[in-house]
Amino acid sequence: MTKLYFLIVNYNSSDLIKRLLKSIGESDRDNYCVVIVNNSLEERNIFNFSHNLIKIIKPKENLGFGRACNVGLNWISQQNKQGIVWLINPDTYFDLDPPDRVSPISSAISFFSKYPEISILGTTVYNSQGKITSAGGTFNPDTADAKTINCLPPDFSQDYIKTDWVSGCSLLINLNNFTEVPQFCDRFFLYYEDLDFCLRYSQQGHLIVTTHLIKLVHETSSISDRYLLQKYRHITQSHLIYIEKYGSKKNFIVTNIRMFFNTIRLIILKPQQGLGKAIGIYEYWQNRK
Repeated sequence: MTKLYFLIVNYNSSDLIKRLLKSIGESDRDNYCVVIVNNSLEERNIFNFSHNLIKIIKPKENLGFGRACNVGLNWISQQNKQGIVWLINPDTYFDLDPPDRVSPISSAISFFSKYPEISILGTTVYNSQGKITSAGGTFNPDTADAKTINCLPPDFSQDYIKTDWVSGCSLLINLNNFTEVPQFCDRFFLYYEDLDFCLRYSQQGHLIVTTHLIKLVHETSSISDRYLLQKYRHITQSHLIYIEKYGSKKNFIVTNIRMFFNTIRLIILKPQQGLGKAIGIYEYWQNRK
């Protein structure tokens, strides 16, 4: 029987994980497991989740999102090389009381049973006001521009649409389609790792799609906005790594110039964000040497 593994990276978000687990519900208990990689070493509340369905992995340091996902993916693959992995953010949750409540576990397992050729699946993501924030994304190889699709497909007769990338806040991986355990690039500490992940495996021939049949709510940045300096530090550094990997030399030069002047402006107007961007630029160039 196919088994689903929720993979959650925790960073001071045990209260949000509690809500997410509650929204999953009690059905299909034999068909899923929750794997939590704990990136917040000082937080003890996460260990209150003592349940035989929950596995908590404790790294010795904060690994960032991508590397923590790799730890979880490796552990899951050791248990079940044909499993379905659902990377899911702590600040997401399923509708607690929809009129047509269907278990997200059974929905996901049924989807991959019907479409086993799909390697990476994105769900439709809404904000708490009911507006779609992500339903896949496009990538322009000429400019390295990546844009989020924030609307439903025009044709509901199709269960899915092909897409260039999907959001890492709700990303499902069919391990059965990979000869080796799929991995995130460890150069990305936080941000852009989902985009890079999808682009790399798409180039290897893997089918990446998004579906309107599975949906959830995402309270965007409810965790990262607690730490604005660190948020801007990591998003800046990751943006530069992304442009280095997928943009042209001209893209890279223009991005650096624009980022330099934006950083000066932010330091004046919003010092915490500006300082974060400055640190991100510095660390990128230090690590590139």
